[in-house]
Amino acid sequence: MRLTNERWLRWAIAKHFRDRGFHVNMKGVRAGNAVVDGEVVGKNWKLALEIKSSHDDVIRGLGQLSTALAHGYNSAALVVSLRHAKTLNPAAFTKHNIVVLGVDSKAQIRQVYP
Repeated sequence: MRLTNERWLRWAIAKHFRDRGFHVNMKGVRAGNAVVDGEVVGKNWKLALEIKSSHDDVIRGLGQLSTALAHGYNSAALVVSLRHAKTLNPAAFTKHNIVVLGVDSKAQIRQVYP
């Protein structure tokens, strides 16, 4: 079975955080009026995850993550392919304190912004 781009990103990010001992929930999680794609829970903190393939609306993802930050999440991360991450404007992410994680073809996660 061949994984689609979004399923590949979802699998890679979940594996990354689980390998580091965190609890990962990759089902839709309601945060206010928005639903984020997943969350990572550590000791005394929660990270909201929004996964966007190259064809998805990144602006909508920023809105969902901003809503999650306003409703109890300590931090938020937009997960995209590494190639797609390099084309994004960093100003939007640094202003809202949202991390951009890029996934390369070997399922390695890199923080692109900030």
